[in-house]
Amino acid sequence: MSEELHGNCLVAQSGGPTSVINSSLAGVVTEALNHECIEEIYGGLNGVQGILTEQIVDLAAETQQNIRGLRYTPGAALGTCRYKLRSDADFDRVLEVFKAHNIRYFFYAGGNDSQDTADKISKLAQKKGYELRVIGVPKTIDNDLVTTDHTPGYGSVIKYISTSIREIACDNAGMGQHDLVQVVEVMGRSAGWIAAGATLAKNKDNPGSAPHLIYLPEVPFSKEKYIEDVRRVLQKEKFCLVVVGEGLIDAEGNYVSTDSQTADAFGHSQLGGAGEFLRGLAEENLSVKARSIKLGMAQRAAVHCASQADSDEAFMAGQAAVKAAIAGETDKMVILVRGESEGYVCETALAPLSEIANGVKLLPESWINEDGVSMNYNFTKYALPLIQGEVQVPFENGMPQYIELKKIRAERLLPTYTLET
Repeated sequence: MSEELHGNCLVAQSGGPTSVINSSLAGVVTEALNHECIEEIYGGLNGVQGILTEQIVDLAAETQQNIRGLRYTPGAALGTCRYKLRSDADFDRVLEVFKAHNIRYFFYAGGNDSQDTADKISKLAQKKGYELRVIGVPKTIDNDLVTTDHTPGYGSVIKYISTSIREIACDNAGMGQHDLVQVVEVMGRSAGWIAAGATLAKNKDNPGSAPHLIYLPEVPFSKEKYIEDVRRVLQKEKFCLVVVGEGLIDAEGNYVSTDSQTADAFGHSQLGGAGEFLRGLAEENLSVKARSIKLGMAQRAAVHCASQADSDEAFMAGQAAVKAAIAGETDKMVILVRGESEGYVCETALAPLSEIANGVKLLPESWINEDGVSMNYNFTKYALPLIQGEVQVPFENGMPQYIELKKIRAERLLPTYTLET
């Protein structure tokens, strides 16, 4: 057990929100309140961007009702960002803010790029001789973080998508006459975890149930095969429901649909349009009615259809981050580990930030059937426990009641800092 480090803690959120990222925030705050060595509990608004501009709020001043309410509130309650620390000045400024506010514990909830940022901040603190413990909290609907069995946010997104697929299929069944193609585009830049999750919508007693075809970034796309796949389904079924991941690529490794001129701060191409691309192919080559729908932000914000198991694990990850830091750990991210006992059990462990930063975990090839457009039992066995239970959202006058943090600002102690553009 390492010697206790006295000072304040800071938690921030980064990247695309999930429906359970605030459960991790609630876990951090709830656990931090249990340790006397943590004197103040701060939140950074809009990730590292807010830290640079010293937009820090007092989370200990929030009501317990608000902290509990984070567990059923979507979005990122502290705000998020995709800002990349670009220069030595940026990194030095983060450390200046930490020193000014006596931040000794830093918890960063985010995905691959965010954990890379956390790792670099920690390494700088060590280089400068500033005692700081940094623990990453996993977050991404993409489920592509290496070393962890799965990520908070994933169970909820595939629960929502599978539910939506079943609902859309009911609509299609009433409209189709072997002449209707419905394409559903889901998120997933580099890996097909989200698209694969749609297979949970299939009725185990009806092999011909939707989704009929799933196109993954891991399987190079062929126009000719796609057209034949759809034709084959329509010969048997009234409609063909297709799920496609936004990061679908062709045999040359090119995205089938992307605005190559646009990229985010981390250099990732801005994707979109794979669903429309497949819709057009079906309509042009098969003389059928074809429609496409892009679930977009709804899939990561749908807390009304979130998984209770996912929410509980997100909360547990936040708690585990604080416990690890208090115990002297640093430069680590909390990972979720599937227990070896009979039945599904999820536990936490730690992995070095350096192993996680910028890595991508692909869907195992052995979980994809030989046809390339369906998933086998191994995937279902993996994913089914992650969607169990429903988060109970309070309703009033027919509408969900989410919470909003008071965000009482901490005193500014440093000169204004201008962000690089």
